[in-house]
Amino acid sequence: MSSNDAPTSLEPQDPIPIIDYSLLTSGTVDEHSKVVQDIGKACEDWGCFMLVNHGIPYTLIKEMMDGSNEFFNMTKDEKLEFEAHGVLDPIRCSTGFIPNNNNKDLLWREYLRLIVHPDFHCPHKPLGFSELASVYVKNTRTVAMELVKGVSESLGFEASYMHDQLNLDSGFQLLAINYYPSLMEFDGARGLMPHTDHGLLTLLYENGVPGLEVIRKGKWIGMSDVSNAFAVLNSDHMEIFSNGKYKSKLHRTVVKDERTRITLVNPNGPSLDTTVGPSSRLLKNDNSLPRYLPLKYSEYLEWQTELTMAGKHAFDKIRLV
Repeated sequence: MSSNDAPTSLEPQDPIPIIDYSLLTSGTVDEHSKVVQDIGKACEDWGCFMLVNHGIPYTLIKEMMDGSNEFFNMTKDEKLEFEAHGVLDPIRCSTGFIPNNNNKDLLWREYLRLIVHPDFHCPHKPLGFSELASVYVKNTRTVAMELVKGVSESLGFEASYMHDQLNLDSGFQLLAINYYPSLMEFDGARGLMPHTDHGLLTLLYENGVPGLEVIRKGKWIGMSDVSNAFAVLNSDHMEIFSNGKYKSKLHRTVVKDERTRITLVNPNGPSLDTTVGPSSRLLKNDNSLPRYLPLKYSEYLEWQTELTMAGKHAFDKIRLV
C-alpha cells in the first residue's frame, strides 16, 4: 500500500509530541536541556510536533486570518494582478485544481505565496494587509530560528552551528497562505496532495478548521487537536543536513469540514545560494557516508516544483542510498 492510499486514522496510537517553546527560550538550564532532547526525539521519531507557548499574540494571528480571508474574497480580476508562475517570483497567486494520486483525482484550493525574507514582498491590497503580514512573518521567523538552534543542539552541535553553516541570516523564508473554500462556495474535493516541503522547518497555523494530516506507521493521522499551537514539520533540507537522521515529513490536506479553511504556512530555509549537503561534522562524528548529493538551494527549489507536478520527488535526484 502506498502512502497516498494509506487509511486515515483520526486517533493516533501514540500522542503527537508537544514542545513548549517558552521552556526552550526562557526555561532553566535543566528545562532547556530537556526540551532540546524532546525536540530531537520528535524530529527523529515523528518528523513533526505541535508547538505551544510560542509567544506570538493570538490577536496578530487572528488579524492575519481575517486579512487573508479578505484577500481571497477579492474579485478574480483583482487577484489576477498578482498571478505569477515562476517558483522564485516574489508574489504568486493561483486558483484552481491541483492533481492528487497521480492525476486520478483533482483537489481544489487557492493560494498566495510570498517571499518574505531576506526581502519582504506582499500585495498592496487589501488595505493594511502588507503591514500586518510584515509583523507576522518577523514573529514566525524569530520562532523558527530559535527552533533551529534547538535542533542544532539536539544533533550534538552548538546552538549557532546550523545557523552559521546554512547562512540563515540571509535565509529564504516564504509565507504561503492556503484558502480552501466552504462547501457553499465550492461543492467538491478540497485539499492538497501528499508532499514534503523544502527548507529546514515549516511552521503551520490553521484557522480552527481541521485538515492537516501526517503519515505515521503507515496511516494518515490528523494534527489539529492542540489549541493555539503551530504544527512544525521537518522539511527536506533538515533531512539532507542531518544525513537522514531527521526525516522530512510527508503530509497532506484533506478538508471534510463544511467551513472555509485557511492556513498560514512558513517554510524556512537556507539562503538561496547556499549549497546544502550532509553536515561534514555529523559525518565525521558518526563515521558515516553521505546519503545525499550537495546541491544549491535555489536549484533544489526549481527541481522540486518540476518533479512534484510529475508525481516525483527532488530527493530522487540527490539521494545516494
